[in-house]
Amino acid sequence: MLSSNQCVHYFKGHKHWWNFSSDLEVLNFMKTLKYISVVGLLLVGIFALSPSGQVIFAQGGDFYNKWRDFQDMVKIINTNYVDEVDWDKTMLGAQNGLMEALDPHSVFIDAERTEQINENFRGNFEGIGIEFDIIDGYITVITPIVGSPSDGLLHPGDQIVKIDNESAYKITRDGVFDKLRGPKGSRVDLEIARLGEDELIPVTIFRDKIPIYSVLAKFVMDDSTGYILLNRFASTTSDEFFTAIRELQAQGMQRLIIDLRNNSGGYMDEVIKMVDFVLPGGEKILSTKGRLKNANEEMFSKHKATYYNQPIIAMINRGSASASEIFAGAIQDLDRGIVVGETSFGKGLVQRQYPLRDGSAVRVTVARYYTPSGRLIQRKYENGQANEYYADLHDRDLELEVDTTKLEDRPQYKTKTGRVVYGGGGISPDYSLQDPAVMSRDMAKVRRSDIRFFFKIASDYAAAHLELGEDWAKFKNEYEVSDELMEETIQKILALPDLDLNEENIRNDKETIRFFLKSELAGKLWGRNEQYYIRTQMDNQVQEALSYFNEARDIAAAADYL
Repeated sequence: MLSSNQCVHYFKGHKHWWNFSSDLEVLNFMKTLKYISVVGLLLVGIFALSPSGQVIFAQGGDFYNKWRDFQDMVKIINTNYVDEVDWDKTMLGAQNGLMEALDPHSVFIDAERTEQINENFRGNFEGIGIEFDIIDGYITVITPIVGSPSDGLLHPGDQIVKIDNESAYKITRDGVFDKLRGPKGSRVDLEIARLGEDELIPVTIFRDKIPIYSVLAKFVMDDSTGYILLNRFASTTSDEFFTAIRELQAQGMQRLIIDLRNNSGGYMDEVIKMVDFVLPGGEKILSTKGRLKNANEEMFSKHKATYYNQPIIAMINRGSASASEIFAGAIQDLDRGIVVGETSFGKGLVQRQYPLRDGSAVRVTVARYYTPSGRLIQRKYENGQANEYYADLHDRDLELEVDTTKLEDRPQYKTKTGRVVYGGGGISPDYSLQDPAVMSRDMAKVRRSDIRFFFKIASDYAAAHLELGEDWAKFKNEYEVSDELMEETIQKILALPDLDLNEENIRNDKETIRFFLKSELAGKLWGRNEQYYIRTQMDNQVQEALSYFNEARDIAAAADYL
């Protein structure tokens, strides 16, 4: 989880190193290195007098010797290594190694990756606003982003054939970003191949700021159940969440599922705002404890006249981490609702990101966080053993019920109304859900081979059956994929090259195929929100979660929230 507190810390040093071909060059290098060493020793001496430095020297004892050894290593390698040393690459390895030795979540991030991460969490970029894939060599629009310049101009399934009069055939994904992203207000001219049209369609788009949404879907599933799918916690997530709740309440929502499965986290401040939104004032949401004074905090909900007070179910799985676990842990500890699914990832550490001079950054663990009951949910790890740490997730068995005998050795805590919850490794759900529905290995081969296989079939079919897009209520409640379309799809699956598919297994997946086709048709005809609506109908975990709302209501009422 990232603290959104922006801290700046620069590390001074030479960006480039050189190999030498003469004694004079070596002598000059040694003089320079001596100067660097003197300055470095002076800085080390000053650092040693500081409180942080005293801690390091008291705990490590030989910090100065290790620093001197590192300088000696640089001299030896630079002078004696058989080939010319690529110091950019070599120092990158040193930087990564330094961070990996701390814990699995302290990392070095190179400049290019830093910019990508910052863009993702800022919540916007500048471009034309499409979700796309490269299909049959062409940029294919999966969906225009709502509210972007492409909204209303481009349609799902459109193929971008030319960009500014240049062919876009066989373009790479990086090439797409280079061509279609650009400053707000700049112009890009496209030529589009659209199903049902005989000629290319010219489209001019002026770039703008494009929102990157955290709320992937929001809708009322039946007459009263709201559903919000969150994929991360970025700078706009809380505002998106508040807007989604108000919209769903206006549609008649009386209870809410918040789907946090595979949500890997993000900004701590955003999740605090969201938890605060569903609580009255004075409730402890979170506390953090670290070595730095400003890393020790307690966060409480604000006193306000109104708050969201309908029953809540939070869905989690082993991919739910960090900020997701803060949300689920607060909902559970405060008895604001119930948590269902699988035991979550188990990340109870707080990181801050510090920029470096060259645009790279280090993300450093500065604190541990604790849920309202005092739980630390960080899984055990060995320093520098990140592979084992992440591999452990795949070793855990999915369970149909919470086996309390497996939890008895873990620390126990009490919720607001006295229910027992557990620390020491993720958020354990109040109710474990059935294993996610799985497809056959043969169908999995199809998905791996061509992730857009059903999208392409649905795009062709929708173009030939525009009447399907006239009535959403009728489509979602009554439409069934015809036997004719099913057989055509199965034959196309079996004709896929080099997959060695078993026809019986494919035909046994007929219900899965029907839902894939219907959800892709919904996306093509209406958009992503409707596509996810259809997906929830085939999601056995979502359907099972609906059965626990009586418990969610009773628990929240007992804690005086309803």
